[in-house]
Amino acid sequence: MVNGALGLMEFRSIARGLAAADAMLKKSFVRLLYSAVLCPGKYTVMVSGEVSAVRAAVLEGELMDDSSAISGTVITNLHPDIFPALSGTSPSKLKGSLGVIETIDAASAIECADTAAKAANVSLLEIRLSRGMGGKAFVFLCGGLSAVQTAVKASEKAAGKQGALIASSVIASPHRDLCY
Repeated sequence: MVNGALGLMEFRSIARGLAAADAMLKKSFVRLLYSAVLCPGKYTVMVSGEVSAVRAAVLEGELMDDSSAISGTVITNLHPDIFPALSGTSPSKLKGSLGVIETIDAASAIECADTAAKAANVSLLEIRLSRGMGGKAFVFLCGGLSAVQTAVKASEKAAGKQGALIASSVIASPHRDLCY
């Protein structure tokens, strides 16, 4: 569980991303949650900790190599459904309408998921990060039609400000055989 804040950075270079991740961990007391190579040849690092420590770590990652940094974000008061959706262990099953949010990077997808979960009474089903998807990321959520529409619209607005939204959709009554 995140203690205060989540920080996420993506880098164009695997070598420089790994070096920046090391610098982030050495800069302040943060916990490494995720560190991996993603498609197409990007490196992603996710840390958690107290808000000030996470901000310092993300800033250190940006300063370490801002020419390789694709994105960096700090999310405070993270919605509790984020980690189960990231790890594929969400207890929620598809019920009601399905919302899909597609972004250009992992950081934007997590921000969209957090925004959606806070905007309406929806369940986060899964957050898929960039592996095997050309660097894109997806958020899948469900709930009542109006709640899903509200959540997706809030996410579109948040991602649109950063130019990170690729597409979104709301499927009012998904067919029972539909795979997502």
